[in-house]
Amino acid sequence: MFWLGFLAAPVAVQAQFSTTMLRFGCSQLTVDRIDPLIEPGNVPSAHVHQIVGGNAFNASMPSTDISELASCTTCTFDQDLSNYWTANVYFRARNGSFKRVPQMVNDVIGDANAGITVYYTAPGRNTVTAFKPGFRMFSGDVARREPTGLGQRVQSCYRCYDAPNFGGNIMAPCMDPQRDTESFPTKPCPGGIRSSVIFPICWDGQNLDSPNHIDHVAHPVNGPAPFAVVDGKCPDSHPVKIPQVHYEVVWDTTAFNNRDEWPEDGSQPFVLSTGDPTGYGQHGDYVFGWQGDALQHAMDNNCFGPTCNGLTTQGFSKANQCTVPPAVAEDNEGWFDELPGGHQIM
Repeated sequence: MFWLGFLAAPVAVQAQFSTTMLRFGCSQLTVDRIDPLIEPGNVPSAHVHQIVGGNAFNASMPSTDISELASCTTCTFDQDLSNYWTANVYFRARNGSFKRVPQMVNDVIGDANAGITVYYTAPGRNTVTAFKPGFRMFSGDVARREPTGLGQRVQSCYRCYDAPNFGGNIMAPCMDPQRDTESFPTKPCPGGIRSSVIFPICWDGQNLDSPNHIDHVAHPVNGPAPFAVVDGKCPDSHPVKIPQVHYEVVWDTTAFNNRDEWPEDGSQPFVLSTGDPTGYGQHGDYVFGWQGDALQHAMDNNCFGPTCNGLTTQGFSKANQCTVPPAVAEDNEGWFDELPGGHQIM
């Protein structure tokens, strides 16, 4: 999707973007109501997530080298046993019932079983320090219900595909004011809805995590870095430049575009599994799990797209076989009178 458009962009536009950018797909590992980052050990956790990556994922993942605990990954790079997860999206019908919106395979990713697309971006060769074993972080604000006012520097956005087959995807995420919004789109989207979650690019160089999973990382001094424009100066408190992690999820809303099934007042019908009807509370969780120095190698060698000299990949015929059983025995596919966990829409 995006990076093909990027390659076709004018030279002046391309110059703004990084020369190092891994971009690869990860099939769905599980859909479950657990959260080892925010609610370690809780079964169930507060809300439902969709998770991709290594099969070490569980409610009580230790803060250690996850790559040594996982035996397979749903991601295409064999060396990446990290875990990536976000809140799910639900459709709220006019009669008040809810149904989970499935993820849709990205058009250049291949035969993935739903899941997400993951990016790791750097300004260029030898410009960032890869994460260390045990590293974790969080991006977003679950409680947010208002726009940030950051313009193109937002770290979370949605794009309404206004035609089938991912129509309308002509620029990098969160950088097209005509198509990108911080809140859920307010109109039917014939090609589905893409959501993007972008993480900070500066690290304090010491702590692999922090109590809120945010304070050990930071944005550049001039504000959050938009996707692939990652050359901002880091603050003295967080002097170490790290790869910019970015999640791209395409929600298959095509079955829910009949306005006769939307709320009677005409408002958009989608809510996050947290009970957020605005979309401003979109967020992402990350647990690093690359083997050895594989990620550092990729960042130092101008790797671009879904392959990298020195790393190996697997096809989705293998990646799709990597799964973990749900920890919470609840239906994730039917229609519900309320959101799992009983979240109120607010």
